[in-house]
Amino acid sequence: MQLPVVYQKAKEHVFKIWTTLQPLLTVHVGLASSAKAIIILEQCGKNKGYQEMDACGFQPEGGCCMLDGPEKIESTINMKTLWKNISVEGIDIIFSRDAGRYICDYTYYTSLYYGNGRAAFIHVPPLSNSVTADFLGKALQTIILEMLKQCGKERE
Repeated sequence: MQLPVVYQKAKEHVFKIWTTLQPLLTVHVGLASSAKAIIILEQCGKNKGYQEMDACGFQPEGGCCMLDGPEKIESTINMKTLWKNISVEGIDIIFSRDAGRYICDYTYYTSLYYGNGRAAFIHVPPLSNSVTADFLGKALQTIILEMLKQCGKERE
């Protein structure tokens, strides 16, 4: 599902995902336009500091995702472990604790909030001659399968 670059609409879509589909895990993928051949595994979402306007010229009330929410929420997926144990030939994978205080981080925090931490966020580079859609799709499949293995261990 493609989410709009609009805070409120992104929040509504994420809420619907969690309430109607009730997934084991939700994986969000966002564009890191400045990244060149790097996939970034984000560990946590932050609640405050959203000052940048969205595509419709709005920003969240109080600059935060959830007025009553905690400062940050960690994913139940251990991204550092994932980062250490996975490699994809032809692209670097890095670990991050800051998804950037825009729609990506806002969506991630919201999903972590509604999903009790059962969400993940992956920043990907723009498509190019070296990072094709097919290549990126296979890389994401490898990463997500490892995430699902972590979910399986958690359920045992």
